[in-house]
Amino acid sequence: MTRHLRAEARPAGDGSPVEVFLAFLKLGVTSFGGPIAHLGYFRDEFVTRRRWIDEAGYADLVALCQFLPGPASSQTGFALGLLRAGYPGALAAWTAFTLPSAMVLVLFAFGAATFEGPVGGGLLHGLKVVAVAVVAQAVWGMARTLCPDRERASIAVGAALIVIFAAGSIGQIAAILLGGLAGLWLCREGQATAVGHLAVPVSRRAGAVSLALFFALLLLPPLAAVALASSGLMLFDAFYRAGALVFGGGHVVLPLLEASVVRPGWVDADAFLAGYGAAQAVPGPLFTFAAYLGAAMTPEPNGWAGAAVGLIAIFLPGLLLVIGALPFWDAFRTRPAAQAAMRGTNAAVVGLLGAALYDPVWTSAILNSHDFALALVGFVLLTVWKAPPWAVVLVTAGGGALLSLL
Repeated sequence: MTRHLRAEARPAGDGSPVEVFLAFLKLGVTSFGGPIAHLGYFRDEFVTRRRWIDEAGYADLVALCQFLPGPASSQTGFALGLLRAGYPGALAAWTAFTLPSAMVLVLFAFGAATFEGPVGGGLLHGLKVVAVAVVAQAVWGMARTLCPDRERASIAVGAALIVIFAAGSIGQIAAILLGGLAGLWLCREGQATAVGHLAVPVSRRAGAVSLALFFALLLLPPLAAVALASSGLMLFDAFYRAGALVFGGGHVVLPLLEASVVRPGWVDADAFLAGYGAAQAVPGPLFTFAAYLGAAMTPEPNGWAGAAVGLIAIFLPGLLLVIGALPFWDAFRTRPAAQAAMRGTNAAVVGLLGAALYDPVWTSAILNSHDFALALVGFVLLTVWKAPPWAVVLVTAGGGALLSLL
């Protein structure tokens, strides 16, 4: 099955930064629903439609990025751009996926109006419902490919149970680790995985340099900020530490950001919560909340300069870790024992996504039978009609606004 997937997939590294930028820009303005939904959008766009990477290779990327601190969906997108068009492609992917929501949140910090009234609220709720359809499609498609036997299906169920009963990033990491261990025991008899899922355009030396830079930026800026009394370095350090020390990304980073900017008095609590609410209404990664906070800062740099510092600083550690880990990850996963572990890990990723489909995706979006009907329409449009995700977003958001008037 894996060889068949590889035969269908277009080879990595034969794209251009412009192609990558345009592909991710479309996702940057349509990918509502948070990091789990983003992984579904990425799978639909780059595995199913564009065939930049095969299913197993994509699952490898997701598993790697789940292991690393930082925003897993943005790291996965960055890695996809890197595999497709090298470092310029990686930068193009991150920029296109991140800037749309970041710019909207900066405008909100400057006083842009938020959605109000029943129609606006219904529209926002419809955007939550579309995430149900996207994640359900991803779980269905990945389960058929990555859990084709009872051993891997059992690993997926076990991973889902771990995440359900041990909520948070610890449960996610434990599910993936235990999935890999179970794969060593249960999945040794599987078909040999073809070598080279990921044609990584990163040398081991570049990976080592990237890891060294990650730790240097974690340790040196706080010392320099104190020595130079630089508010700009303090701002960079606060957001860099938040991005470097959080596992799970998304909502998990909020307590760190609150401690970094509200307690020192840089942003008041009301403004912090208002920006957090606005971040739920925009597409793209939740880490772009840092752009809002940087723009809303009382001390300088603030405004556009503060937004740029906050945005770059919070994403930079996760992206450095991806560059540092990828060359060693590919060498590791080509060994027979590692292949068995990766079969278990890939199955665990399916279980993780399945658990997330229920909580928080389903529980936060499906509040009544009308929401269920709307999500079902979106799922059928994606899986049967093969409608593009952006069209499903429009249909579902419009449906949510219409239901709010009934």
